[in-house]
Amino acid sequence: MTAEPLLLLAGSTAVALAPRLLASGYGTVDWLSAGVASSRAQDGQSPLAAVLAADQVDLVGDLRQRFGAMPILLDLEQDSVEARAACLCSGADDFWLSGVGPSDLLLRLRLHRTIQARMGQPSSLLELEDLSLDPATRQVRRAGRPIALTAREFALLFVLIKRPGQVFSREQLLQAVWQDETASSNVVEVYVRYLRQKLESNGESRLLLTVRGRGYSLGPAVDGD
Repeated sequence: MTAEPLLLLAGSTAVALAPRLLASGYGTVDWLSAGVASSRAQDGQSPLAAVLAADQVDLVGDLRQRFGAMPILLDLEQDSVEARAACLCSGADDFWLSGVGPSDLLLRLRLHRTIQARMGQPSSLLELEDLSLDPATRQVRRAGRPIALTAREFALLFVLIKRPGQVFSREQLLQAVWQDETASSNVVEVYVRYLRQKLESNGESRLLLTVRGRGYSLGPAVDGD
């Protein structure tokens, strides 16, 4: 029997949603509880995502180190452009709004499950020059160097590396990676910048290119796109 998707909860506003999440088919673990060492998260079941209260932002780095590209959702107590920017800068992949009830969080979790299901389909190693991405293990390497990516960064790179040389507009990337009508096209620029910084942190050549007036491509744009 397949276990229900597991969520890590941290902080009072996140833990308060545990009954609703359980009723919606998710397993939950209070990451800050004394019994966390014996939880399924420690016994081999990979969590679907982590849901953090606003005051638990300091956990983002620790969770990223432990669970890699697992989506991390951070509560925004008050929704604003500044709060969303701070959320992304913290290293979280997405936000949720505790003030509007659990429906927003459930929709976002469903989105992340859809993205993970698409990327989890059997596939061979994807490579371009010295860059490789393994969809099965979610490992990314550049010239043998492992690169730690957030879930959104991984999803963006996955879309691009599947079709090297194809030019994707901002709107196409928004639909493929975010699937969220409320997201602005500016978020694509932000994540392209994050991804470039990680792909080029050792001084490597640029692979993620801007095609003026058209969008972005991984590798030189192929004529006719």
